[in-house]
Amino acid sequence: MNLASKANNAQSPSVLVLGAKGRLGQAAVVAFAAAGWHVIAQARSASRDVQEGNIEFLQCDVLDTTRILAAVPRVDVVVHAVNPDYTRWDSLLPPATDAVIRIATASQALLMVPGNVYNFGTDLPAVLAEDTPFAANTTRAAQRIAMEKTLAAATQQGLRCVILRAGDFIGGTGTWLDMAITKSLAKGVVTHMGPDDLPHAWSYLPDLARTFVRVAEQREHLPVFEVMHYPGITATGKDVHAALEQLSGRTLKAKPMPWLLMQGIGWFSPMLRAAIKMRYLWQRPHQLHGDKLEHLLGKISTSSLQDALRGYVNKSPTSN
Repeated sequence: MNLASKANNAQSPSVLVLGAKGRLGQAAVVAFAAAGWHVIAQARSASRDVQEGNIEFLQCDVLDTTRILAAVPRVDVVVHAVNPDYTRWDSLLPPATDAVIRIATASQALLMVPGNVYNFGTDLPAVLAEDTPFAANTTRAAQRIAMEKTLAAATQQGLRCVILRAGDFIGGTGTWLDMAITKSLAKGVVTHMGPDDLPHAWSYLPDLARTFVRVAEQREHLPVFEVMHYPGITATGKDVHAALEQLSGRTLKAKPMPWLLMQGIGWFSPMLRAAIKMRYLWQRPHQLHGDKLEHLLGKISTSSLQDALRGYVNKSPTSN
């Protein structure tokens, strides 16, 4: 019996999470499972040797669409949580996009895709609404815009797709928060990425994942292709610093991000060079407005900034 048959027998909606070991992927698996969905979690490396409750694991590459569709020929929702690192976007983003389109279309599923603010380019306005024009004036912006155009075009061949655009992730590892902002928290230092009075769009992963579930539950009310913004948490550098101080119960020093030093080191690190190109996001105030999402779901509740950041302080050996 394939995984989809098991899902159908369970008489519960089913979701295939592609990239289930990534930051959003892990959060999505947890959120959908908690909501009673039958979850098929795909990843290249093994997650668990045994199946657990309503979560089943599928070990294979996302580009192996034949194997995935043999295991999951029919599913209600596909979550595209596959995100190769910046240095491999040129070679992996297009084939990954084509693969998830094939999987979602063949399995007659709604494809759910996390969007980001890169599409708006280096001069992104302070308020980002669903109708804010894109600007392909960076490599990342051009790549994401091209990806979303490919998704929209695929609806002519039967794809149903919703893009949920969100800000920088809070949670997981490999983010600005754990790799830079709170990296020296144990030493009593918070790294400030830019001017600390500029609003910045953040997205707490458990909240975002639960919003994915809520949108999936309304899939019959969605058009064939839709883009919605998830407002998340808007916070300045001062806000983040103050929240970390309150959580740690002590005064923390502010240290500016050493961008010039990073540029020097970047000569030896392609990944660091790619990250430095995103510096503009810390030099432009921006927040996401989600009128379409609120129209679909009603009031969007979010965790407080303190609650979202609590895990970073708890990792610090000197925290209370």
